[in-house]
Amino acid sequence: MTPDRTTDQQVIDATAATEAAMRPQAVPINMYETEGALVIVAPMVAVTADDVTIECQSGLLRFWARLRSAGLRDYLVHEWEYGGYERCIEIPDGFGCALEASLSNGQLVIRILRGACIEPLTVKPTAL
Repeated sequence: MTPDRTTDQQVIDATAATEAAMRPQAVPINMYETEGALVIVAPMVAVTADDVTIECQSGLLRFWARLRSAGLRDYLVHEWEYGGYERCIEIPDGFGCALEASLSNGQLVIRILRGACIEPLTVKPTAL
Protein backbone atom coordinates (compact mmCIF):
# COMPACT_ATOMS: atom_id res chain seq x y z
CA MET A 1 0.00 0.00 0.00
CA THR A 2 1.40 3.40 -0.94
CA PRO A 3 1.65 6.19 1.63
CA ASP A 4 -1.03 8.23 -0.22
CA ARG A 5 -3.54 5.38 0.02
CA THR A 6 -2.80 4.94 3.71
CA THR A 7 -3.36 8.66 4.28
CA ASP A 8 -6.59 8.60 2.23
CA GLN A 9 -7.89 5.60 4.19
CA GLN A 10 -6.97 7.23 7.49
CA VAL A 11 -9.00 10.32 6.53
CA ILE A 12 -11.92 8.14 5.42
CA ASP A 13 -11.82 6.21 8.71
CA ALA A 14 -11.49 9.40 10.79
CA THR A 15 -14.40 11.00 8.93
CA ALA A 16 -16.64 7.95 9.49
CA ALA A 17 -15.73 7.81 13.20
CA THR A 18 -16.31 11.55 13.67
CA GLU A 19 -19.64 11.46 11.83
CA ALA A 20 -20.84 8.48 13.89
CA ALA A 21 -20.02 10.24 17.17
CA MET A 22 -20.95 13.85 16.41
CA ARG A 23 -24.23 15.67 16.74
CA PRO A 24 -25.08 17.66 13.62
CA GLN A 25 -24.12 21.31 13.85
CA ALA A 26 -27.01 23.74 14.12
CA VAL A 27 -27.33 26.06 11.14
CA PRO A 28 -28.42 29.67 11.63
CA ILE A 29 -30.86 30.99 9.05
CA ASN A 30 -32.34 34.15 7.65
CA MET A 31 -35.90 33.76 6.35
CA TYR A 32 -38.05 36.21 4.43
CA GLU A 33 -41.13 36.18 2.24
CA THR A 34 -41.39 37.34 -1.37
CA GLU A 35 -44.48 37.56 -3.54
CA GLY A 36 -44.05 33.99 -4.78
CA ALA A 37 -41.96 32.18 -2.19
CA LEU A 38 -40.59 31.79 1.29
CA VAL A 39 -36.81 32.21 1.09
CA ILE A 40 -34.33 30.67 3.54
CA VAL A 41 -30.64 31.54 3.47
CA ALA A 42 -28.13 29.55 5.53
CA PRO A 43 -24.35 29.25 5.74
CA MET A 44 -23.13 25.81 4.69
CA VAL A 45 -19.37 26.10 4.86
CA ALA A 46 -17.02 23.57 3.24
CA VAL A 47 -19.63 21.33 1.61
CA THR A 48 -20.68 20.88 -2.01
CA ALA A 49 -24.17 20.88 -3.52
CA ASP A 50 -23.95 17.08 -3.75
CA ASP A 51 -23.49 16.89 0.04
CA VAL A 52 -26.73 18.79 0.78
CA THR A 53 -30.26 17.35 0.86
CA ILE A 54 -33.46 19.36 1.35
CA GLU A 55 -36.86 17.89 2.27
CA CYS A 56 -40.24 19.56 2.66
CA GLN A 57 -43.29 17.78 4.07
CA SER A 58 -46.20 18.43 6.40
CA GLY A 59 -45.27 22.03 7.17
CA LEU A 60 -41.62 21.24 7.92
CA LEU A 61 -38.47 22.00 5.98
CA ARG A 62 -35.39 19.95 6.82
CA PHE A 63 -31.98 20.38 5.24
CA TRP A 64 -28.70 18.73 6.05
CA ALA A 65 -25.21 17.99 4.79
CA ARG A 66 -23.08 15.03 5.72
CA LEU A 67 -19.61 15.48 7.16
CA ARG A 68 -17.25 16.24 4.28
CA SER A 69 -13.92 15.36 5.87
CA ALA A 70 -12.38 15.02 9.29
CA GLY A 71 -8.70 15.75 8.89
CA LEU A 72 -6.07 14.15 11.05
CA ARG A 73 -5.01 17.24 12.96
CA ASP A 74 -4.12 18.17 16.49
CA TYR A 75 -6.33 21.24 16.83
CA LEU A 76 -5.54 24.00 19.32
CA VAL A 77 -9.15 25.24 18.92
CA HIS A 78 -11.78 23.07 17.20
CA GLU A 79 -15.25 24.66 17.11
CA TRP A 80 -16.75 23.35 13.85
CA GLU A 81 -16.51 20.52 11.32
CA TYR A 82 -16.56 20.44 7.54
CA GLY A 83 -20.22 19.50 7.38
CA GLY A 84 -22.43 17.51 9.64
CA TYR A 85 -25.03 20.28 9.37
CA GLU A 86 -28.76 19.93 10.01
CA ARG A 87 -31.75 22.22 10.52
CA CYS A 88 -35.53 21.75 10.73
CA ILE A 89 -37.85 24.73 10.26
CA GLU A 90 -41.61 25.02 10.51
CA ILE A 91 -43.00 26.67 7.43
CA PRO A 92 -46.25 28.64 7.32
CA ASP A 93 -49.37 27.30 5.63
CA GLY A 94 -49.63 28.10 1.96
CA PHE A 95 -46.05 27.18 1.03
CA GLY A 96 -44.54 23.95 -0.20
CA CYS A 97 -45.82 23.18 -3.70
CA ALA A 98 -42.23 23.20 -5.02
CA LEU A 99 -38.64 23.70 -3.85
CA GLU A 100 -35.75 25.44 -5.55
CA ALA A 101 -32.29 25.61 -4.02
CA SER A 102 -28.77 26.72 -4.85
CA LEU A 103 -25.42 26.61 -3.09
CA SER A 104 -22.75 29.16 -3.85
CA ASN A 105 -19.78 30.48 -1.87
CA GLY A 106 -20.86 28.58 1.23
CA GLN A 107 -24.37 30.01 1.19
CA LEU A 108 -27.45 27.81 0.73
CA VAL A 109 -30.55 29.54 -0.64
CA ILE A 110 -33.85 27.65 -0.53
CA ARG A 111 -37.05 28.94 -2.15
CA ILE A 112 -40.27 27.28 -1.02
CA LEU A 113 -42.87 28.26 -3.57
CA ARG A 114 -46.39 29.34 -2.70
CA GLY A 115 -49.04 26.66 -2.91
CA ALA A 116 -50.20 23.82 -0.73
CA CYS A 117 -47.82 20.93 -0.13
CA ILE A 118 -49.50 17.84 -1.56
CA GLU A 119 -46.68 15.33 -1.18
CA PRO A 120 -43.19 15.27 0.33
CA LEU A 121 -40.49 16.91 -1.77
CA THR A 122 -36.76 16.21 -1.77
CA VAL A 123 -34.21 18.20 -3.78
CA LYS A 124 -30.49 18.79 -4.09
CA PRO A 125 -29.30 22.35 -4.59
CA THR A 126 -27.72 23.42 -7.84
CA ALA A 127 -24.15 24.64 -7.61
CA LEU A 128 -23.68 28.20 -8.85
